Amino acid sequence: MPQDNLQLAPGQRIARGVCRHLAGHGFACVEELAPATGLRVDVMALGPKGDIWIVECKSGPADFRADRKWMHYLPWCDRFFWAVDADFPTELLPADSGLMLADAFDAEILRHGAEARLAPARRKVLVQAFARHAARRLQALRDPGVRAFSP
Repeated sequence: MPQDNLQLAPGQRIARGVCRHLAGHGFACVEELAPATGLRVDVMALGPKGDIWIVECKSGPADFRADRKWMHYLPWCDRFFWAVDADFPTELLPADSGLMLADAFDAEILRHGAEARLAPARRKVLVQAFARHAARRLQALRDPGVRAFSP
């Protein structure tokens, strides 16, 4: 049964729109993936050519100002984006980052940030983490009694 849009927090609505939009471009997305200890990205997207994008979803200026980890995400992706809703004052966001405007139903890429290609070894680790995370989420949906996120 799909989640009712009204039950989603603002950041979750933005993430849903981002994932829907990127799926239309051939990306597979997972939410709340930990690329390294102490980090958890809102959306990680794996593109049809193996590109890895990280999208941080911000529900408002206070959410952005409280985020002290986002710069640590940069070494874990080929491109980094912010995703915000139409009411967000985008001038607060770093101009050299990617930017998406999103709601619960779709998103639009307003600008691409600089590309910084991952080293092959790091890409392999991330693709494996992505696959394990996605498989565990699927298993948890199919069998809610399973401990999906145990090591």
